[in-house]
Amino acid sequence: MTYNDKPINNQVLTVCFFEHGFRLDFNAVSNLKLDDDQVDFELDLYHRYLENHDKMLFFFGFDEAPEYLSESMKFLYSVSLQFLKRLALTADLEFKREKVMVSPTKDDIYFILGSVPYVIGMECIDERWIQSTYEKLSAVFSSEIADYDGPIDDYLSSYNSNLHVMGSVFFHLVEQDSNAYPFAFLATYSNGNMANEKSSHIPLKSALTEFEGENDKLLKLMSSVTQASQKSGFIAELVESGEIFSPLRFTADEAYTFLTEVELYETCGILSRIPDWWKTKKNAISIDIKVGDSQPSKVGLEALLSFEPSLYFDEEMLSEETLKSMLNETSGLSLINGKWVEVNHEQLSATLAAYEKAKALFENGKFTMAEAMRLQLNIADLLNIKNRDVNVGISHGEWLKLVTNKLKNPALIEQVALTSDFKAVLREYQEQGFNWLRYLNQLGFGACLADDMGLGKTVQVIALLESIRITSKGCSLLIIPASLMGNWQRELERFSPELKFEMIYNKFSEFDLLKPDQPDLYITTYGMVARLQQLSLKTWDLLVIDEAQAIKNPTTKQTKAVKAIRAKGRIALTGTPIENSLSDLWSLFDFLNSGLLGTSKEFKQFIRHLREHHSDYSKLKEVVNPFIMRRLKTDKSVIADLPDKIEMKAYTTLSKKQVVLYQALVKELTAKLEASQGIGRKGLVLSSIMKFKQICNHPDHYLRLNEYELKHSGKFLRLQEICETIYEKRERVLVFTQFREMTTPIANFLETIFKRSGLILHGGTPVKKRAGLVDEFCGEAYVPFMVLSLKAGGVGLNLTAANHVIHFDRWWNPAVENQATDRAFRIGQKKNVMVHKLITSGTIEEKIDLMIEEKNKLAGDIIASTGESWITEMDNDQLLKLFTLQQVGDV
Repeated sequence: MTYNDKPINNQVLTVCFFEHGFRLDFNAVSNLKLDDDQVDFELDLYHRYLENHDKMLFFFGFDEAPEYLSESMKFLYSVSLQFLKRLALTADLEFKREKVMVSPTKDDIYFILGSVPYVIGMECIDERWIQSTYEKLSAVFSSEIADYDGPIDDYLSSYNSNLHVMGSVFFHLVEQDSNAYPFAFLATYSNGNMANEKSSHIPLKSALTEFEGENDKLLKLMSSVTQASQKSGFIAELVESGEIFSPLRFTADEAYTFLTEVELYETCGILSRIPDWWKTKKNAISIDIKVGDSQPSKVGLEALLSFEPSLYFDEEMLSEETLKSMLNETSGLSLINGKWVEVNHEQLSATLAAYEKAKALFENGKFTMAEAMRLQLNIADLLNIKNRDVNVGISHGEWLKLVTNKLKNPALIEQVALTSDFKAVLREYQEQGFNWLRYLNQLGFGACLADDMGLGKTVQVIALLESIRITSKGCSLLIIPASLMGNWQRELERFSPELKFEMIYNKFSEFDLLKPDQPDLYITTYGMVARLQQLSLKTWDLLVIDEAQAIKNPTTKQTKAVKAIRAKGRIALTGTPIENSLSDLWSLFDFLNSGLLGTSKEFKQFIRHLREHHSDYSKLKEVVNPFIMRRLKTDKSVIADLPDKIEMKAYTTLSKKQVVLYQALVKELTAKLEASQGIGRKGLVLSSIMKFKQICNHPDHYLRLNEYELKHSGKFLRLQEICETIYEKRERVLVFTQFREMTTPIANFLETIFKRSGLILHGGTPVKKRAGLVDEFCGEAYVPFMVLSLKAGGVGLNLTAANHVIHFDRWWNPAVENQATDRAFRIGQKKNVMVHKLITSGTIEEKIDLMIEEKNKLAGDIIASTGESWITEMDNDQLLKLFTLQQVGDV
């Protein structure tokens, strides 16, 4: 199976949402085997997307969603299906036709927001997004139905036999002031027409007069009622007696029968107008468990909170005796305190049993803070609730409500001014971030500062460290990637010069954790933690980890070593708190607030239950959101001075020497592939990929020569053209390459263009030297360029003096390239950032770039990647098609 002649072996097209639109992720899933029908479905969806985003989403809901869909895809499917259901339930749809505008109801909004999974882009889904999406889907429907001559019901049912437009007949049930007949019933019909989409509802009896002598029209009008009478004995009696045409009085039992059949009437095309209390009947009698009414004697997740269960009926407290007395009544409707409630013995018995179980727990003692907050996730298991209609809610008492409100709304937290020793001027959102971190730390809770890259996570943490230095004289530990050692050192010296810190670079570093005159902060790397067992012998006042995605895998030695370190407070910094797996979230919170999400086994059971039933993520968000602060740099209400970046591709051609080498390598690979298999074949493919990349850079890179003549490399020629313009404007540029050995040849070449030397930073650059290189590049003296290896320079460095970024060769991972670009595209940048991506035409670079382009368009900043290993899963024909040189002019 191919798409545009690109092999899609073991590929899955998954739709993700990002910001205010949709993007399709052409993502390799190596462990998922798709049959031809599944692949055809994915490709059809992909073609629809390319044609029209909104139209693709509109038709998506008509399909039957396959089980293997990603969480993102399932969410979009649920949005589409919810819209189509609301569309079908729209009154007088046939009369309104293309003029219809479907708006989401409160139930739609609640359902959709609760269904948003933990994936990239989840922050962008809100009520405005839902409203906008419904408007777009309404526009698609209007366009479709304008060209359709038949009835709308035929249109919808042709795509999905379960979708039917409501007919012209409506049933109405209202309460009335009568003991014997407390309800009134009336059937009406709409007198709208195609010329006038506005319609009124008149008693069904009037139809006998309006259509007198026109039996065909009367039968058509009554078709939905006829269908309902065939399924409902209750409606059949009303039709046979002719009472359906008259206003009726219903007893409570008759009203109950009617209400229980409302969904049946809808399947027949009859929309029923009923009392609101029936729509929420499952929530009428509920159990409320209030926790944290008073402030505990100590802080942290082990703090003991009060725990008190209560019974409620429609927000009014209900006694246990009243509930028991209801069990003695017959099933149906019962009037309690002037309000009607359904008497369902099975549901009431299950509610009573759960309440008695909750009372027993209350009598046994108090809950810890962790147990109390985790109740949102495991209350059904805790109370042994099997009946899904039992409604149990967790409410926060006075103290806990005050705390959680502050955590969710940092502006409510008391602001603390820093002393003059702190040299940074924090923006408003940074002040709120600092005070939020301080407040959580005082409470003994771990906090995840997940601000978007460039919003200043580092300076907010330094503000907290400075506050700790002034108030408690504590000793903190900071764990970071080795590449950020210089960055943190520079930031600390700049913003908090009075704060004393020591850096532990390697196992030979001299430090004494027991000496009386301790520094305020120790800094070490993830790689060192496992080798420095003494770090776990001390209880730190604060433990901070930067680039916290380093501990997303809970089984690694590195993660276990970090989590073994004892600390009174914990902070995790990351720009990507949620990646592609909820297990990553568990690992993060196992570090921050161990026990909050239960054990790994318990959390996996919760995820399985979540996906097997309705995917309602709201309870999980209720638990974790108070401990995560996430602000996006694209949000202009947070920061407005960060300019946009402009990306462009700079295509180059291979030189003659490159063409000869490239084609010879293809020929060599063709011969070797036939004789290789297994691990050997995989190694052959991966090594060949590297060689092709080297040839595309420069023949001397592949041949391991040191001449690097301009004429032999199309990329060098293109680089010259770009940089000559930069030189004329006296601007600065960052050049990224994934090959350390290419940094010096590129720097030497750029020196001939800029007429002065630049800087080089790669994995071999000493950590102590890196901060100096950054300072030099960003200083007043004009340093035109810096050449960086992608891994060493792609994270943490602040290089806003540059307003051009050139990716000399491609990493084939949009997230990694975006991180590198963001060294320049961040706070402090005053110019538009121009991003140039060099691509050699007709080569593997261009072919893979097409896939990268689809990733960027459709998946945004996707972090997870299988690198290049997925290419090894292709068969020989697909591989050779990928590698073969397609020269300019070839078809």
